[in-house]
Amino acid sequence: MKTDDLIIALAQDAPIRWPLGRAVAAAMVGGAVVAAAIFFAGIGVRPDVMQAVETVRYLFKFVVTLALAITATGLILHLARPGVPLGAWRWALLAAPMLLAVSVALEMMAMPMSSWETRWIGTNAPWCLTLIPVMALGPLALLLLALRQGAPRRPGLAGAVAGLVASGIAATLYAAHCPDDSPFFVATWYTLATGIVVLIGTLAGRRWLRW
Repeated sequence: MKTDDLIIALAQDAPIRWPLGRAVAAAMVGGAVVAAAIFFAGIGVRPDVMQAVETVRYLFKFVVTLALAITATGLILHLARPGVPLGAWRWALLAAPMLLAVSVALEMMAMPMSSWETRWIGTNAPWCLTLIPVMALGPLALLLLALRQGAPRRPGLAGAVAGLVASGIAATLYAAHCPDDSPFFVATWYTLATGIVVLIGTLAGRRWLRW
């Protein structure tokens, strides 16, 4: 067989690969649809949502969760491409935790110490720790599949950041249901729920994203 004929034959047999950016975008859209289906089928928005949207604490939850999803997406697109510097995205990922830290400090100044424990424990912590990881599984699985279109040099880290993206998507939906709006609650229980997803993403990334 001639060399040109061999190249053509190999090209025809090679699997079709999506551009990484398009694959990640499709995974996020598909994952959001899956998570939303679980959300609306299982819990839905809180009954007093019309009153809640008039409060800063309720709206601020979405600022934090969307900041996490957006910054983690930017980082993961760089992690999946070997040799591409992470640049400012590694620092942008700090936006969500910094927002939470500032909000907790403001809450401590605004609210009496006697109310801190109640606001921290909240009323929905078990649901938070359960539903965010459950709703994040679909987005995480699709993101890991999309990342196989790239070549992450650190598969565990790429899987962990995929977990952050998936958590951001799931937490944004869950925030519409959660009756606990205090930054104390969000900083504690949303973070723990995100940690569960990140751990799953790390382990899955090490297994499924290796070259």
